[in-house]
Amino acid sequence: MSKIPEVRTEVNFVDYKDAYAAAQAVIEANRCLFCEDAPCIQACPTAIDIPQFIRKIATENVRGSARTIFDSNILGMSCARVCPVEVLCVGSCVFNKLDVPPIQIGKLQRYATDLAYDKGWKFYEAGPDTGFSVAIVGAGPAGLAAAHDLRRFGHAVTMYEKRAVLGGLNSTGVAPYKMRADRAAAEVDWILDIGGIDVQTGVEVGEDVFWSELEAKHDAIFVAIGLGPDKHLKVPGTELEGVHGAVDWIEQMKLGEVSLEGVERVVVVGGGNTAVDVVREALQLGVRAVTMLYRGTEEAMSGYAHEWKAAKIEGARALWQGLPVAYLGEDRVKGVRCVRMDDDKKPIEGSEVVVGADLVLLAIGQGKLGDMVSSLDGIAVEWGVMQTEESGATGRAGYFAGGDCANGGKEVVNAAAEGKRAAKAINGYLMQGTLTLPAEGF
Repeated sequence: MSKIPEVRTEVNFVDYKDAYAAAQAVIEANRCLFCEDAPCIQACPTAIDIPQFIRKIATENVRGSARTIFDSNILGMSCARVCPVEVLCVGSCVFNKLDVPPIQIGKLQRYATDLAYDKGWKFYEAGPDTGFSVAIVGAGPAGLAAAHDLRRFGHAVTMYEKRAVLGGLNSTGVAPYKMRADRAAAEVDWILDIGGIDVQTGVEVGEDVFWSELEAKHDAIFVAIGLGPDKHLKVPGTELEGVHGAVDWIEQMKLGEVSLEGVERVVVVGGGNTAVDVVREALQLGVRAVTMLYRGTEEAMSGYAHEWKAAKIEGARALWQGLPVAYLGEDRVKGVRCVRMDDDKKPIEGSEVVVGADLVLLAIGQGKLGDMVSSLDGIAVEWGVMQTEESGATGRAGYFAGGDCANGGKEVVNAAAEGKRAAKAINGYLMQGTLTLPAEGF
């Protein structure tokens, strides 16, 4: 379904975490204590029964292991690669308190789910037709998770995606040393293989179709539109060649080609996870000097510490407490003028410095798309983020939301969890007390 170009820059990256062979997986699985209270489960947004799937690997029931994972998280393959397990399940392993290496849960999950894909194992089928139809706006992780479960409930599903490529940030934004776009596309195809999901690409709500049309055609609507374009600083030189949003640049690299000819110095503005990812990407593509420019301190950065540690090992530099005030150059950027900030994030007089740069990538956040629905009565939007109940329900009957547009920008695993919860809530809304027997596994 998702067609990924063969020629793209991301193929130059290698997987930064080696996959387990069967013997390695069994040995690692047998280290697990199978804790009764399982803090790893509590740390997982999708609440995968981690001790159970690991026990099944230990007994060489890998098919059962994969089924346990997918029952909770249909995006278990990609999450095994992109989840920040160091701060979630692995970070919660009891072995961390015993000065013993924690169980490598992510690598075990990858082993089981990859084998499921390689063997072509199928676990789910669509439920009996209910006669109801659901529109899903956005074909990223939240939308895909919701679509799959809604089909298991027996509802007709139509996905509306403005891009030509499905998968959301899994396809366009994940660092390629974690997961390439073609692997994300394989996951999309695997999920859609349940059948009965009508996918319409190149369709943008508000341009090609309107909310009123979706309401007339469908019985419920799940909004999973993600985030908007990169934010830019309003400083002189923004129009110079070589100044780009980081997310846009990553997408171009993953789905096409980027040229680093003549680029010896890259400055990445920001201190979050996207900033750290793009720092590592530039380094691994052979750029000589990559500097992260962040207005706060190293301790205050929002990017994961383990990712930044890896970036420093790879050669990353940083200028802490620096704020860009201008991009320098005639036609193409040649540097960034910065002012240093004090601990209260106030400019220090006379502290301006210039950092040389042939490419500037801005990772200071993405716009929120809540305004797309703010005109609809009953839907509350705060700071561009849709407000929902825990189930994903909004204040407008029949409308539900999940993923980045409703959580402000979290992990893939959060989106998967929200999509699954919303599917259950949508089913309840549609059936309204009618006895329904969903497919096995709910």
